[in-house]
Amino acid sequence: MSISAQRRSLPPLNAVRAFEAAARLGSFKEAASELGVTHGAISQQVRLLEDRLGAPALFWRSTRRVTLTPAGAALFEEISPALDRIAFAVQRHRATHGEGPAAVLRVNALATFSMRWLLPRLSRFRDERSDIEVRLTTSNDPLDALADTFDVVIRGGPDSFHGFTSRLFLSERRLPICSPALVAKLPLEEISDLAQHTLLNVTSMPRLWQEWLTKAGHSRLTAMATLTFDHFFLTIQAAIDGLGVAMGPSALISDDVAAGRLITPFPDVSLPARSYFAYLPAESESGSQTAVFCDWLEEEGRQSAGEPNGDMT
Repeated sequence: MSISAQRRSLPPLNAVRAFEAAARLGSFKEAASELGVTHGAISQQVRLLEDRLGAPALFWRSTRRVTLTPAGAALFEEISPALDRIAFAVQRHRATHGEGPAAVLRVNALATFSMRWLLPRLSRFRDERSDIEVRLTTSNDPLDALADTFDVVIRGGPDSFHGFTSRLFLSERRLPICSPALVAKLPLEEISDLAQHTLLNVTSMPRLWQEWLTKAGHSRLTAMATLTFDHFFLTIQAAIDGLGVAMGPSALISDDVAAGRLITPFPDVSLPARSYFAYLPAESESGSQTAVFCDWLEEEGRQSAGEPNGDMT
């Protein structure tokens, strides 16, 4: 086989990196933290590599750890040194051209926020500041319960934590959302029309719909049916898929509204919600990579707030 044909048969580099990190660390979770992606992304990339190779499983999986199978161990012995050589070549190139390695910025953010708002915008930061490498970890734990230290922690607020300062960058409200296809089949022109619809709930906020209906003056309205999900991102996706009407967080659905995947049928009635803050160690210096990232968050937040509301008028 020619060298060019061998190159065309190479598996995706992201899948190779995910496999190597998981094999070296013995954990999909730790590999995800190192590469700045989600646990699910590592699992998906490993499956992609297994499918591409057409070989037996590369890992034996247990509850907390993963162990290489004989096929995985053989692949790791070849791939790990190859990636080391690539990394060394890149470092040598940077040194030759007078460029230092990218500064690492460790960010911890809420999972749904990361999926719905931060990740779709993060490539813009990378384009603007290629000298800063963002390593993103997701968690819903309170800031003061995090086991690791981070340069920036994104949580709701305003809250106060000893040793941290905070910067508001994105405000939010909650209001009904649904897909355009749903209202094309089943009209939703008046709030009373919600009685003919399925209302989508999330377990962490079981009274959200009742609070909104009370504010809208329809506290006794009963929906045709309800569906409850254990994560907000599932509730939003269910609304996009036309399963019913959800109470959406305005900031996290702005891209879907702008793209026409969601509409806000009653934009004039909304509930207040906690805003998004960047919490950073008090000793962070002005002009540092942490401050640069927070400046970017604020600018993205301003742009997001200026996006169209996507109502039905």
